[in-house]
Amino acid sequence: MSGPPAIRRADKLMPDERARELLERGYCGRLATVGADGYPYCVPLLYVVLDGAIWVHNARGQGHLRANVEHEARACFEVDEPGEVFPYGRFECDSSIAYRSCIAFGRIRVVEEEAAQQRFFEALMAKYARPDWQRPAGFFPRLNQITVYVLEVERLTGKETPLPAKADQWPARDQTKTPNAVPPRR
Repeated sequence: MSGPPAIRRADKLMPDERARELLERGYCGRLATVGADGYPYCVPLLYVVLDGAIWVHNARGQGHLRANVEHEARACFEVDEPGEVFPYGRFECDSSIAYRSCIAFGRIRVVEEEAAQQRFFEALMAKYARPDWQRPAGFFPRLNQITVYVLEVERLTGKETPLPAKADQWPARDQTKTPNAVPPRR
């Protein structure tokens, strides 16, 4: 089995520390798995990072995600922060987006231990719950109705494109990728 592909755009590479920080504080991530039929499946999930691993959950039933995890443990998890779309050249295709993103590659498994599930939900509520909800803390009566998954991170990569200053955007600066192109006459 081969590992994840190398990053093609090394100029966009984010330092490891910044990628970990983005992963830990991100709001929602997307978990991607592969099924027995070879098709990928990607689902957005709330998550927490505990001890360097990514923890997520969903319903207990045997659905698409659970079937994929049981078929193939290799998975990846993506988090991003999209920014502003900006022009860098004179043609419509000369546009880009400021962003930060990271992808964690690893192996995923179902967490069966109730104490670990409880720890996950306490961390999840610490991250997402608002103090004004005034609900009993640490009380999760339906643990037996959910499935908790943990993705042990084997590799984490991050990429980013910062928003250029206005002086570095078109029309102040023309960075057209096809400078000799002539637009059609209308």
